[in-house]
Amino acid sequence: MHLTKTDIQNTPRIQRLNIINAITGIKPANLIGTISDKGETNLAIFSSVVHLGSNPALIGCISRPTGEIERHTYENILANGVYTINHVHRDFVKNAHYTSAKFERHQSEFAHCQLTPEYLDNFKAPFVKESKLKMGLNYRQSIPIELNGTVLIIGEIEHLIIDDQAIEGNDHINLSNIQTVGIGGLDTYYALNKIQQFPYARINELPEDFNA
Repeated sequence: MHLTKTDIQNTPRIQRLNIINAITGIKPANLIGTISDKGETNLAIFSSVVHLGSNPALIGCISRPTGEIERHTYENILANGVYTINHVHRDFVKNAHYTSAKFERHQSEFAHCQLTPEYLDNFKAPFVKESKLKMGLNYRQSIPIELNGTVLIIGEIEHLIIDDQAIEGNDHINLSNIQTVGIGGLDTYYALNKIQQFPYARINELPEDFNA
């Protein structure tokens, strides 16, 4: 298949969404938990979570265009300044997927999708109890992307909770041990399996076959 820019623009909307969302490869599957000023919890699946830096520990995610459609996640983050990011695992992937349905603000995805809100150390935003790797973040900055009306949301990690099963050695995390899943396209989920681990790359330690 070869699609030009014109072909892509003329492709039916859902087909185009599936194709363009899939071509970057497997993306992380995360649930972002927030709460409104009225105490209404919200949970939404995101595939755009990305590492931005380790010191300070910054995580970014993309919120879709704002405007006539309410964006409960983004609005709650702006209102309260805190939110959680929770890995999705194989045993509740279906529950996580259906948080993408268009619920009303007063309808909690936690309740309707049978996931459990969990609170920690007076941190206002709800974590997902079922998740084995989760982060509590303080909102730091929003960067508007004028080309398509999306927003890059940047948060700094306040709490990091990792199940002991995922820890290997002192500084490695094996996501396959906790069955974290990834997303391809809009609605296709993949298992993650560790295939290899290499040492820190140094130019004077290249494998011999690289120099053949």
